[in-house]
Amino acid sequence: MNEVITPTRHLPALPYGELVVPSLVADQGERAAKRFLEFFVAEIRNPNTRRAYARACTDFLHWCEARGLSLPGIEPAHVAAYIEQLRQTGLPRKPGGAPAPLSPPSVKQQLAAIRMLFDWLVVGQIVPHNPASSVRGPKHVVARGKTPVLPREDAKAMLDAIETDTLIGLRDRALIATLLYTFARIEAALRMNVGDYFSLGKRGRVRLHEKGGKVHEMPVHHALEEMLDAYIAAAGIEGDKKAPLFRTAPGRRGDRLTATRLQAREAYGMIRRRSLAAGIDAPIGCHSWRAIGITNYLENGGTLEHAQQMAAHSSPRTTKLYDRTKDEVTLNEVERIRL
Repeated sequence: MNEVITPTRHLPALPYGELVVPSLVADQGERAAKRFLEFFVAEIRNPNTRRAYARACTDFLHWCEARGLSLPGIEPAHVAAYIEQLRQTGLPRKPGGAPAPLSPPSVKQQLAAIRMLFDWLVVGQIVPHNPASSVRGPKHVVARGKTPVLPREDAKAMLDAIETDTLIGLRDRALIATLLYTFARIEAALRMNVGDYFSLGKRGRVRLHEKGGKVHEMPVHHALEEMLDAYIAAAGIEGDKKAPLFRTAPGRRGDRLTATRLQAREAYGMIRRRSLAAGIDAPIGCHSWRAIGITNYLENGGTLEHAQQMAAHSSPRTTKLYDRTKDEVTLNEVERIRL
């Protein structure tokens, strides 16, 4: 990582994102400022989570500073008032901008970030108690995920529409198929090196590097095996085991790939282009193919328990959010309405 923390009080720079110690923390001295930075460095490994939590904690501390509070003087009532403001009106993101209420999941994330930060500060003896520990967030129950999922016919049509006479076409088809047949998160698929697709006996396997440092291995579906083999052979990368499996293409040319690993935003743009080219207007993205795979697996008699294991979910409730097998209301059910 080449990012640099920019702390106040001339604290040493650390390689984790642009962070500035809020005045409310810096006023407590260098030990408090260092403890604040260490929370993001030592406790939060995922860069996206780190960025979101840093923004949430900084927003809250700026809100407290504007009300004349000191860091040790923050009480549960202050946290509760802040959470209620987020829920009711939100915070302006730009000077002069109009605030907007946050959704319940966003409010819960804000509260979780504040609670974790103050837990860290309490353990470090910077503040005497955690003012967020007794504050409850808004109730929010999700029974169905929001990820757009294509019907089986449309998903197949989109894969079939990808050209197989170009290297970039073979790459795109292999990447989408990896998401579909392994239930992989896009980040896990893009972290794969060539050596993470390997043979064990007569069948292929993939090694996925999931969130939290978990390594997850999956047997390879025969259709995915064919697509990966075709892509790797055309790219000529079979012997480069430690190099990225899915790579960028210079200028979207169809005959050459670089040695640079494809990024999630580039994969999302590719999927959007491929869906539009196939005449599919649904706003599908990388995560849609994970949901399509799980839904199709369950439709064909797969169990939720095995789907959870294949998707590397810690809870079956998370896997259930991807299950769209009950989405369709049949004509027979509609015809039950009789006058």
